[in-house]
Amino acid sequence: MNIFGSSLPKLSTTAVLFATLAPSFASNAATHFEAAVADENNRPIKDVEITVNGKKVSSSKNGKFKLALPEQDYYQVEFSKANYYSRVHTYSHEELANLNTAEPFQLIKKKAGRVMFAFGGDVMMGRRYYKPYFDDPVLIKPDSILQDSKALVEHVKPYMSVADVAAVNLETQLSAHEPSQRMNKSVTFYSAPETIEALQWAGVDYVTLGNNHTYDYMDEGLISTLNALDKAELPYSGAGYNEAQALKPHQMKVNGQALGLLGYVGWHGSKKPTQTADANQGGAAFGNMKNITESVSNAKQQGMLPIVQYHGGLEYVKEPTGVTEQRLKSAVNEGAALIVAHHPHVTQGIELYQGKLIAYSMGNFIFDQNFSATQHSYILYVWLDDGEFSRAELVPIYVRDYKPTPAMDNERNRALTRIATLSAKRNTHIIDHHGHGVIYASNTAKDNSQQKYTVDFSQQTTAAIPYKTWSENISTVKLPDASLYYRLGNNLVNGSDFEQFKWFDSPERNFKLPDNWQLVPNGHQSDQAMQITVDNKSSSLFGMKHFRRVYTADNPMTMSVQAKTDKPVKVNVYWQGRRSGQKLLDAYATSPKQFIQSFELTKSLDWQALEVEFDSPRIRYRSYRVLVEFENMGNDDANVLLDNFALVEWHTAFQQNVKPFTLDEDGQMADYIGVSKTVGKAVRINSH
Repeated sequence: MNIFGSSLPKLSTTAVLFATLAPSFASNAATHFEAAVADENNRPIKDVEITVNGKKVSSSKNGKFKLALPEQDYYQVEFSKANYYSRVHTYSHEELANLNTAEPFQLIKKKAGRVMFAFGGDVMMGRRYYKPYFDDPVLIKPDSILQDSKALVEHVKPYMSVADVAAVNLETQLSAHEPSQRMNKSVTFYSAPETIEALQWAGVDYVTLGNNHTYDYMDEGLISTLNALDKAELPYSGAGYNEAQALKPHQMKVNGQALGLLGYVGWHGSKKPTQTADANQGGAAFGNMKNITESVSNAKQQGMLPIVQYHGGLEYVKEPTGVTEQRLKSAVNEGAALIVAHHPHVTQGIELYQGKLIAYSMGNFIFDQNFSATQHSYILYVWLDDGEFSRAELVPIYVRDYKPTPAMDNERNRALTRIATLSAKRNTHIIDHHGHGVIYASNTAKDNSQQKYTVDFSQQTTAAIPYKTWSENISTVKLPDASLYYRLGNNLVNGSDFEQFKWFDSPERNFKLPDNWQLVPNGHQSDQAMQITVDNKSSSLFGMKHFRRVYTADNPMTMSVQAKTDKPVKVNVYWQGRRSGQKLLDAYATSPKQFIQSFELTKSLDWQALEVEFDSPRIRYRSYRVLVEFENMGNDDANVLLDNFALVEWHTAFQQNVKPFTLDEDGQMADYIGVSKTVGKAVRINSH
């Protein structure tokens, strides 16, 4: 007997989700944006120019301003004033409508000895940018390489350009054609030399080459890369024609501060020749303990502030390895002023260690990985005052269509919640500042005001938690029924509400769509939905285009989607896996679809909730995806509308605790709640 309710297929009219959110503005109404601007000590600043989507206003003597804006999908807000670092924020319409402006936007003053850095993560512009999978659009065409490369960075240019020093990890060699020499390894990268001009146009001042792709095409590729960087006068370090050159810091003087920029890769590589430089071979700087501590100490002794970038650890994990952590902390012990790391392709936490900031993994910045776990990252701003940490700020990034874009709504929440949760484990506190995350030198935590939500489960058992801001965490869950249980989980599908599907001229690549689809207005509690037209006497397949590589094996899962149709259709739900060692394209073509469950979706004007429970693959699978088949056996075409397509990975067992019990940070980062059965009274959630 199942104490958690019936195991029969769940098919019902949609639940209504109630939350204490301000109402959205009508489509023909102005958005009234009223706020204030101040310095880092919250003293008002007058005559700050505020620009929102081209419309300008200046702050008054008390720092206040107001604008009436026509409704748009999103708004880019820029603050600028002489002798201050400019600030940029991007909001969706709903975010701007609900923005808490009780606290002012802070501008940081420029002064002698203060240096502002901006860091992005892993960068390459090759491979699928030219030859994408499936029928995805080509992003870089042979006859417009520079123009197309600039298009990849245009949405982060306003953010990178504001810093004194902007840096990225250039994880590719540079060549106009594929070099003939090639390392004996499974994945190698090369990008066009125009990549450099595009990065410089976006504001990048320096690149680190200390990574595992700097020597992919051996000497031929290394020569073309260094020649291209030298010709463009884009500074670099972390690689060279021998070990001494690779370990040498790039020196620059900024606002009176002598900086020594160092880059390293954390391992030699298993093939011969290795990817690291030695006395007789070029390559990346090997970042073992000896090389890191000696080169950092030498830079310090020569009067430089050592700024370290390190490429190491393991891919797709939440925490740095012990080797990585110890090397980076030892670098601080030897005098490093700031450390930024990468390689995992996903973000990890930040730590203030002995007053110095260590960012353990930045994630991807400009990269063509097509699975959703790698699509959330951030730009890291760091201010050093006379070499001492003063402040850091995190700008959330969503890599859509292989392009970095400002993250908004659910994507903002996912990007920042992960980093803040992992950082809190290291006693480093990230505080919300109008949709960005801020770390102060004092490292003080801030309690959010309590928010109260109610979620109606009368027609469904799975729902998104309607947080107002990314910095909220569930404090209590109050159940209306003594026989009811709840659990917490995370949605593994990015862009699942379709609201931002074509923003930034960058359509989502996450969904497998049939030939006949379109976006239509009036979604489920949202502005738009996905419509699929299923021809008579035929079927259409929808779902996850790419296999989910980062997942918890042998774990309870729920696939949920809101749907309605003008003709009855049969719905079949499957999972499909990529076996360990199986080639990706072979998995798409030949892996069998594993049947989970079927429904009869009836004709209705009302949204209906489809929910399917299953267990993720236990062993022998590298990744998997979920597919939904719509069968139309009638004589007329059927129009099926879909919204809020989610694959929820549950990170707690069912429980009745008022204060949620979670074993790890996955439960703490929950964005979905599920209950054991439908219930007539609302579940109440308090957050802080």
